[in-house]
Amino acid sequence: MPYHVYLLASRYHGTLYLGVTNDLARRVYEYESKALPGFSRKYGVDRLVWYEECPTAVEAIEREKDIKKWRRDWKIRLIEEANPLWGDLYPLLAR
Repeated sequence: MPYHVYLLASRYHGTLYLGVTNDLARRVYEYESKALPGFSRKYGVDRLVWYEECPTAVEAIEREKDIKKWRRDWKIRLIEEANPLWGDLYPLLAR
């Protein structure tokens, strides 16, 4: 089963949240429905703006750790290379 590293945003160039999951569609739905308490609900972070598939949990966690060390502008560049308008990618997962 593949794992995903993902970035959520509150809006264009807004607050960012980085995470790892083995079920990306379910996880983003939880954010969008505000089902989870914590940082994402407090700051309105519910727009999937970037994700990457990894073959194993270990690789996904290592990738997440690497990206967490990055400066914010590097994360923005990562998002904008694949999603320049910061559109919500969740509807593409639901297909």
